[in-house]
Amino acid sequence: MKISEYELWLVAGSQHLYGEKALEEVEENARKIVSSFQEKPEIPQAVEFKGVLTEAEEITALMREANADESCSGLIIWMHTFSPAQMWMKGLKVLEKPFVHLHTQFNRDIPWTEIDMDYMNINQSAHGGREFGYITARLDIDNKVIVGHWQEEEVEKELGVWARAAAAWQDMQEARIARFGDNMRRVAVTEGDKISARRDFGYSVEGFGLGDLTGCMEEITEDRIDRLIESYQQDFELAEELKPGGKYHQSLREQARIEAGLREFLKKGDFKAFTTTFENLHGLKQLPGLAVQRLMADGYGFGAEGDWKTAALVRAMKVMGEGLEGGSTFMEQYTYHLEPGRKKVLGAHMLEVCPTIAESKPRLEIHPLDIGGREDPVRAVFNSDTGRALNASVIDMGNRFRLIVNEVEAVNPEKELEKLPVARTLWRPRPDFKKAVKDWIEAGGAHHTGFSLALKPDHLKEFARIADLEFIEAGGG
Repeated sequence: MKISEYELWLVAGSQHLYGEKALEEVEENARKIVSSFQEKPEIPQAVEFKGVLTEAEEITALMREANADESCSGLIIWMHTFSPAQMWMKGLKVLEKPFVHLHTQFNRDIPWTEIDMDYMNINQSAHGGREFGYITARLDIDNKVIVGHWQEEEVEKELGVWARAAAAWQDMQEARIARFGDNMRRVAVTEGDKISARRDFGYSVEGFGLGDLTGCMEEITEDRIDRLIESYQQDFELAEELKPGGKYHQSLREQARIEAGLREFLKKGDFKAFTTTFENLHGLKQLPGLAVQRLMADGYGFGAEGDWKTAALVRAMKVMGEGLEGGSTFMEQYTYHLEPGRKKVLGAHMLEVCPTIAESKPRLEIHPLDIGGREDPVRAVFNSDTGRALNASVIDMGNRFRLIVNEVEAVNPEKELEKLPVARTLWRPRPDFKKAVKDWIEAGGAHHTGFSLALKPDHLKEFARIADLEFIEAGGG
């Protein structure tokens, strides 16, 4: 997964009314903006200049070219001059990629003593942008609009947020999610309409029996397991009993075999996310714990108990957050601390929380797990890092999907959690516990979430806009 492998295409709108010299100046200015954007770390993808568009036929052709190019994650459309919007109609109607309307002007300031009609004709963004805005509104297109001078830091940051959401959307198209077993029995919120998801999001959810996975595990050599053990020793602190020669070292090797088998299966099938459930473990000696944590750390989406909607969301959040400080993970809202004035939520799961959110080097441990009826599984144990974070949940409302987000403040536990041998995080919902939790429940938010220390609500809001997805910010205005 590399967000930098995607491209944003910038096009400038104009017309032949002003003459060829004016069009040459439009192109020169557009190329300068592209060169500037290419150097900005806030914008994670390459920005490519795709021309000055002045005719309906070339606009439509460019939009179709963007649709067919899998490396193109979206378009930046800028009206440098006035560009009659009727010629944009067909192109916008056939365009399948997201686009942002960059409402800017090449020159920041009016040259008060030198301004003439030639300058006015060239620098018509105030005029042309409104014409373009009208046609997008008339076509009922809910696209992103960024307003300001192209060299402003705020404009660059806004464009970067949108670009990350656009890359996640492109990554989701035709993505495959592997589902090992069914969802947890009798649970409502992890169910959903897979056909509607394919229609609305572009990804497919494909079910497999555990035999498909164990077949891959049987092909894993001892040498490959040895190499994984070496990487574990580098990336984690190992409990003594898990080290080579230790009482439970074989349990660690079994988790390594599960990881290698899962990795092989997902790679062969070109899957980007997967689910497991503790109620479908036939053929496995342990519930996948460390194996899932390691795969999530490498960018795979995951959902426990068959929760494919959250698996897809976690993958999208990992794409959006690539290169940003902090990580994203599958999470479960588990238990409350209801002390007046200090109310918090403890998030964790049996095993499967991604170590990209860890505050320090995680420790590999083995502990009993009654759920699942298998051998005690190995897992990475840690506290999460602290700071601004968010929880996000995608739910199926029957006739539509809904994305719910709550911004939180991740904090340190007040005491050592010596008897809770799982990865965990503690947070204060924003703006306050009562409003945020009430909003979340009334909106139907799930107990499973995508949790991120890297993203802000605006990333998810832009993703929802691109996906034409209902968006609710719990605790928001």
